[in-house]
Amino acid sequence: MMNLAQQQTKSADACPVDHAQYSKQYADLNDKLVSSPLEQDEFGVWHVHGYAEAEAVLRSDAVRQAGFRAEFLDKMPTGINPPILYLEGKPHHEQRRQTARFFTPRTTDSQYRQMMQQYADELVQEFVRRKRVDLTQLSMKMAVRVASQVVGLTNSRLPGIDRRVDRFVRRKIVENGRLAQLKKYVQTQLNLLLFFLLDIQPAIKVRRKTPREDVISHLLDSGYKNLEIVTECITYGVAGMATTREFIVVALWHILENPEYRTLMLTADQETRYGFLHELLRLEPVVGHLLRRTTAELAIESGGQTVTIPAGALIDLPVYLVNTDEQVVGERPSQVCPGREMVERKPRVADSVMSFGDGAHRCPGAYIAIQESDIFLCRLLQVEGLRIEKPPTVTYNDTVKGYEFSDFIVAVD
Repeated sequence: MMNLAQQQTKSADACPVDHAQYSKQYADLNDKLVSSPLEQDEFGVWHVHGYAEAEAVLRSDAVRQAGFRAEFLDKMPTGINPPILYLEGKPHHEQRRQTARFFTPRTTDSQYRQMMQQYADELVQEFVRRKRVDLTQLSMKMAVRVASQVVGLTNSRLPGIDRRVDRFVRRKIVENGRLAQLKKYVQTQLNLLLFFLLDIQPAIKVRRKTPREDVISHLLDSGYKNLEIVTECITYGVAGMATTREFIVVALWHILENPEYRTLMLTADQETRYGFLHELLRLEPVVGHLLRRTTAELAIESGGQTVTIPAGALIDLPVYLVNTDEQVVGERPSQVCPGREMVERKPRVADSVMSFGDGAHRCPGAYIAIQESDIFLCRLLQVEGLRIEKPPTVTYNDTVKGYEFSDFIVAVD
């Protein structure tokens, strides 16, 4: 089969997808199109909508992480190693260098592919027996199993780690009042305690005796204490589990409502499938906003002018808008287009643009996420009679500033 990227040309008639019928964004975050690639609002927050401007911000040494509840750092005891998500500068680069081996394409293929295939088969067989399933729960099992292997959470005292992880990331409606806040705090601490006692502690115990090639073993070798390992497990594990689950759901939603997409996933080669999944992720980024705070004045070139963002300023990068910058993604920026060719520039634009972030804090598990999504979706799409019984409920997750799905019922005839 010819690669779809080779088939596509600048001609509107050459694209293999009927855009008018099939291309749409399911998880609309209500980000409005704007005319300026860089602007400041009345509250002093800087909003970056252009790709070049976003790249300059994310690759600058004059910014630090401000999203993913970065205020958590202020509550950490002194003398504690911060999670890698919040490290900056030389400590961050060194930690990323030491852990990079767990996330390379070669490692992903050699150590995780067979496990992904076997577990995907088990989950799909379970679904076929039951005839219907909530895909948000099924895909969470897949995402948790894979992330657990990478992190080292493989020695749980009781089954159900997927449900325990889900309690950390699910959107919760909290009532007002001190009693409600106290209840939320107690429940959060209980969830954390159970996660530690049932999943993290036994993993630590095993790896103290016999180190393995995983993140927990690396942290122990680096002298991390139990509390520090807990925060890293939440950072590496929970973040990777939740975001991959959401992407699998939105990808299948697109595929089952578009027969051409299903044909592509079942007949195309791996490179073409990966390109298509990256294109879906470009339009449906799981992390909706990236936040940074400047640590010094930051000069950004925009529209032929130099704009200086002052030190201490909050910068908001709405990923969906950056991902639809026509200057880098070409025509039809807000539509799914398999085989899309990015505008040539250096450095090269990633197929998913900013969906995995950029710069020092770019998601290290990008390749793992795409590989497991591809394997799981391909196995699921081979089921004859697979259909949507109930579209998912879409809500907003404040931690990742993006969409969250629930109750996506798929069935087989």
